[in-house]
Amino acid sequence: MSVAPSGAPTSSLERDARRTNEAHGGEVRPGDIAIGVIIGRTSEFFDFFVYAITSVVVFPKLIFPFVDPLTGTLYSFAIFALAFVARPVGTMIFTAIDRTLGRGMKLTIALFLLGSSTVAMGFLPGYDSIGIASAYLLAACRIGQGLALGGSWDGLPTLLALNAPPNRRGYYAMIPQLGAPLGLMVSSALFAYIIAKLSAADFLDWGWRYPFFVAFAINVVALFARLRIVVTPEYTRLFETRELQPTPIAETLRKVGPHIVIGAFAPLASFALFHMVTVFPLSWVFLFTNEGPERFLVIQTVASAFGVIAIIASGPIADRIGRRTLLAGTAAAIAAFSGFAPQLLAAGELGEAVFMFSGFALLGISFGQASGAVASSFPLNYRYTGSSLTSSLAWMFGAGFAPWVALTLSSRFGLGFAGAYLLSGAACTLIALYLNRNSSRAIAQ
Repeated sequence: MSVAPSGAPTSSLERDARRTNEAHGGEVRPGDIAIGVIIGRTSEFFDFFVYAITSVVVFPKLIFPFVDPLTGTLYSFAIFALAFVARPVGTMIFTAIDRTLGRGMKLTIALFLLGSSTVAMGFLPGYDSIGIASAYLLAACRIGQGLALGGSWDGLPTLLALNAPPNRRGYYAMIPQLGAPLGLMVSSALFAYIIAKLSAADFLDWGWRYPFFVAFAINVVALFARLRIVVTPEYTRLFETRELQPTPIAETLRKVGPHIVIGAFAPLASFALFHMVTVFPLSWVFLFTNEGPERFLVIQTVASAFGVIAIIASGPIADRIGRRTLLAGTAAAIAAFSGFAPQLLAAGELGEAVFMFSGFALLGISFGQASGAVASSFPLNYRYTGSSLTSSLAWMFGAGFAPWVALTLSSRFGLGFAGAYLLSGAACTLIALYLNRNSSRAIAQ
């Protein structure tokens, strides 16, 4: 380990990234920043969906064979939530590392923890081998993923926003969000291929483990791509001028705490819909229909492409009408969608396809701007840490327990209650956007 000119230790990967920059003239263009952002977010969401898919099609049988499939899936979703609970804790821990050792070192540690926790799941023994200890090991790996995700915030979306022309802020805000449908597309296609090619016995024995190993390889590529941006002179200059400097957690909460809380609830409509068209429908189809999972995974793969197109479209729409207006309009549309869309899952193959394609189109428009409207109104000197905390809390409140809640409600009371859950997320977004307008004015004073 060596020391950078700023005094922070540097890893060998960080030094390699610096040499790569020097070989290309020492500059990274906005397009390079965008590519780094997309690669980083895609790798994170690939990890996310690899676990989510496995929690439906593998873990209930491998880890919880002593209960019925529905209960086993609910147990898997409970462990799923642990990462989101751990995520804000990871943000606090890695913010301290960021301030002490530097952003490159923080990012290296966080992504290696994420990759190690993910690949460890690929070696996980089942209940038949070690009993209930397999569930505890799975929970430990999931907590490791959550801590790492809390520390993987690199500030690149903020850097991208700072480089955005005033009339294209919506376009630049949607770029980091592309990682979600891209990560789902790759993970769903990979699982669909493996399930189709292997027997059920081989898939449950070893086939399901392969995506976890792929996730580790993707994380290494993503780490280097992001480090190449983090160590650029331009990024360092922004850091040194305090525009992207991490601030102490306590100070950040004291100065912009209410704004962070509001920001955590603003994207709830998007996050509720996010799980209604990704994790939840896979569990419903797998548990309550006679369809094989590979067919629905193919539908998810194609629907993800619709999501990519819709996210891209959200940029120019937001630049034309404003991000808050777009988020409020899509929240109202999600509220209307909640009244009938969940029942499409029980309407056969055509209903499932209509639900997925229309859901992803609406999700893309909403999710594409879900993080930009609130984060953009943080004061610059608190934007880096404030955005990181807001993101972690938003995922915990909006996404952590969503699959468990939706499956519990729909299995006990019918799919209409899953729609009610979606409606509650839309209501939270509308309230938070209204409060955020007043909060932004107070912070600016």
